[in-house]
Amino acid sequence: MKIIILGAGQVGGTLAEYLASEANDITVVDTDSDRLRNLGDRLDIRTVTGKGSFPTVLRQAGADDADMLVAVTNSDETNMVACQVAYTLFHTPTKIARVRESAYLLRNGLFSNEAIPVDVLISPEQVVTNYIKRLIEYPGALQVIDFSEGKAQLVAVRAYYGGPLVGQELRQIREHMPNVDARIAAIFRRNRAILPKGNTVIEADDEVFFIAAKNHIRSVMSELRRIDDDNKRIVIAGGGHIGERLAEAIESRYQVKIIEANPARCRYLSDTLDSTIVLQGSASDKDLLVEENINEADIFLALTNDDEANIMSSLLAKRLGARKVMTIINNPAYVDLVQGGEIDIAISPELATIGTLLTHVRRGDIVSVHSLRRGAAEAIEAIAHGDAKSSKVVGRRIGEIPLPTGTTIGAVIRDEQVIIAHDDILIESGDHLILFLVDKRYIRDVERLFQVGLAFF
Repeated sequence: MKIIILGAGQVGGTLAEYLASEANDITVVDTDSDRLRNLGDRLDIRTVTGKGSFPTVLRQAGADDADMLVAVTNSDETNMVACQVAYTLFHTPTKIARVRESAYLLRNGLFSNEAIPVDVLISPEQVVTNYIKRLIEYPGALQVIDFSEGKAQLVAVRAYYGGPLVGQELRQIREHMPNVDARIAAIFRRNRAILPKGNTVIEADDEVFFIAAKNHIRSVMSELRRIDDDNKRIVIAGGGHIGERLAEAIESRYQVKIIEANPARCRYLSDTLDSTIVLQGSASDKDLLVEENINEADIFLALTNDDEANIMSSLLAKRLGARKVMTIINNPAYVDLVQGGEIDIAISPELATIGTLLTHVRRGDIVSVHSLRRGAAEAIEAIAHGDAKSSKVVGRRIGEIPLPTGTTIGAVIRDEQVIIAHDDILIESGDHLILFLVDKRYIRDVERLFQVGLAFF
């Protein structure tokens, strides 16, 4: 695919890295020539210096025959105008724009070919808010991903010493939970992936990814670790876009406090939110945290734009007794440094956003793509189409499908029903399959599996 990426920031750069490694023809446009030089030295891509919304710059980047435009500059307006220009002058088939400001997102009918022609809108703040909300709903989970509008979920948990299944073989899941069907998709032990077999033994401290229907998730989690108490008290540091959206989404079910340094922003938040308590001050002010009983907080969330401030306030909150701390970290180099020590979960907004972008770049009938373990692995939802003659998947049992190395099928969603994958299940046309790739180098092979042969047409 020939793809033009506008903006060489965190998301643009990471996306270029992902896609260049998958043999696409990538051009990155940015006004910052130093940033482009850095990217060009590391990756096999073209770079063009200039403003991404200018027709001359887009033409120079190859817009005449591009398959896709991904506008992820820091300016919403530049992203929207670039899509308009690509549509009007170059008839680019797919246009994706990152739009942050909710003032644009809340207007119906604004993003259509008659108005502003954006095919896919991505709002990083909304993606991250949903991501955090799911983590709050499942105490103890490291990552929670929805498939098919939440019918099935993929959950990562760390197995604890003393969990009923820890030290047991996987085939004993059935005996422990006769009424619950779940599939362990992958196990990461000391940062190495293990493909689960029936005789694989779960050890304490393994990171276990499993798939189950939404209503069975808690039962499976309780087999791997003692279930944490439900979260009640939540403290959010940073009342920016994400802090505000998250408080708005959860304040009806939890006791929420927001700590924000800017007095004007504090007044705005207290007017906008219903039951959230807004405190003016610094999240790394020890006296303020002690005064607000941080030792009784179930979750402390550091959601400011400053990585260092987030890390320090999280470490302080943990030291003062917060049960669990989660931190947004924009610099990917920091994510592995801090997660799993004092900080329970490090959230990378760009990785959450990248998953949404990748969904639209993948070929075949790929519905959604999720980046796991900081981008090392991927979970994919794909639709099986065709018939036994034209498809490599339809009309075969799961055990007969020629899956690439390191790939497992976790579940099949048929209409409203979640069927956990076992070797004897027959795939029908229209089924949604949830696949887990431990090594994303094989992504092309997975896409080919789901492409329908010409015989079908």
